[in-house]
Amino acid sequence: MNDTIRDVVFVDGVRTPFGKAGKLFEETRADDMIIRCIRSLLRRNPGLPPERVDEVALAATTQIGDQGLTLGRTAALLAGLPKSVPGYSIDRMCAGAMTAVTSVSSAIAARQYDIAIAGGVESMSNHPMGEGVDPNPRIIAEKLVDPEALNMGNTAENLHDLYPHITKERADAYAVGTQQRYAAAVERLSADVTTMAARSTDDGWTVATADELPRPGTTLEGLASLRTPFRPHGRVTAGTSAPLTDGATACLLADAETAAELGLPVAMKMIGFAFAGVDPETMGSGPIPATEKALARAGLSIEDIGLFEINEAFAVQVLAFLDHFKIADDDPRVNPWGGAIAMGHPLASSGVRLMTQLAREFAVHPEVRYGITTMCVGLGQGGTVIWENPNFKGAK
Repeated sequence: MNDTIRDVVFVDGVRTPFGKAGKLFEETRADDMIIRCIRSLLRRNPGLPPERVDEVALAATTQIGDQGLTLGRTAALLAGLPKSVPGYSIDRMCAGAMTAVTSVSSAIAARQYDIAIAGGVESMSNHPMGEGVDPNPRIIAEKLVDPEALNMGNTAENLHDLYPHITKERADAYAVGTQQRYAAAVERLSADVTTMAARSTDDGWTVATADELPRPGTTLEGLASLRTPFRPHGRVTAGTSAPLTDGATACLLADAETAAELGLPVAMKMIGFAFAGVDPETMGSGPIPATEKALARAGLSIEDIGLFEINEAFAVQVLAFLDHFKIADDDPRVNPWGGAIAMGHPLASSGVRLMTQLAREFAVHPEVRYGITTMCVGLGQGGTVIWENPNFKGAK
């Protein structure tokens, strides 16, 4: 029996264009979006025999309607994978796709799978976060969680309270920067965006080819004039928050030996991961302990990390992370091609979007050895995955 742990590699990742909730994909089924991603992965990697896929793990935060019914299995069948390929659904709210990746990667490392597909989808047009939920009344009655923690915008305002030095002006400046970085990188990002058919009762069919949400003309003056919907005279606005988004992502993972056998590309290697819990009322702080835990387990320090892909649920959440690790707001290692404030955050799918983006950045930064993908999670969690760049040629 061979009981050695295997190296897990990220082969490829794709996503649909991201649409504004209530707009581009309002009449598009969520399962059709993730099916499109799976088919695109298979088409982009013709050396992969479909029957070699051992698992399909797909996430959705609101597992209801066209996002329910064991999505990993139904989407696999509808995408044309053989009936012998199993699948399942998973939920860790915003970190659903990230958890799908870490779950199947653990099985690959333990020699239970050779190849797996992981991803996520969210139609916030048709399934707003919290649809159909019935929270146990004890959560509130026993004061386990403040009711404000059930509203993500309120938790962002709480984070501003916790870190008063993170001002609205700093958050606005960060948001302008991420819009500009996205605009400068949009052509490079398009390499991993698959086209997606979208239907509208009024306008008929169209083919979506690009993200709908970016606002490249964002200015500090414009952001200063926005209302603060979560608190009177607050600090969080639509301009410093990820917009409500529809979209899907999927990626292909394998052990290094199987990837070599099939001639599959290796975009990056997983070094380790960690999830951590924090106070639900300030859920945006979750990436801090998750990153500390992941670094400690890997025997690395924050100084070893050359690229950071941080999900921008809110600008204040990113700034809290940067302040904790003594990283400048405009550090070029952080979200160098823009983030969720610009392109959107379709909840459970965003973890793979971060990974796909980091993989592309690794390819043009051979001087960088390690990078991380990290995100906060509703109800008080954080998740971080550390990756190694196979293109690393030594630091400059």
